[in-house]
Amino acid sequence: MSIIKVNKENFDLIKQTSSPVLLDFFAPWCGPCRTLSKILDEIANERDDILIAKINVDEEQELSEKFGIRSIPTLMVMKNSEITNRVTGMRPKKQILDMI
Repeated sequence: MSIIKVNKENFDLIKQTSSPVLLDFFAPWCGPCRTLSKILDEIANERDDILIAKINVDEEQELSEKFGIRSIPTLMVMKNSEITNRVTGMRPKKQILDMI
C-alpha cells in the first residue's frame, strides 16, 4: 500500500481504514529505526493490503504518550481501530509480516 506520516491531526483517518495498519513509532536519530525503515519500505512496496503509518516520537509526543511508548522502535498492528499486536525493538521482515 503506502507509507504515510501520521500526526495527531490525521490519526483519526488512519483508524478508519479497513486495511491492517502497521504503526511505526520511530525517531530519525535512532539507528535501529533507520534499519527498520528500510524493511518497512520493502513491505510497503510488496503488500497492497497493509498501510504503514510512521509516527515520529520527537514530533508527536502526545501520540507517543497515548500509546505508552517507552522505547523505539516500537511497532503496533491496528485492525478495526484496535491494537492487536505490539513489539519493541528491531525485527526481521518475516516476524513483522507474521505479526500482521
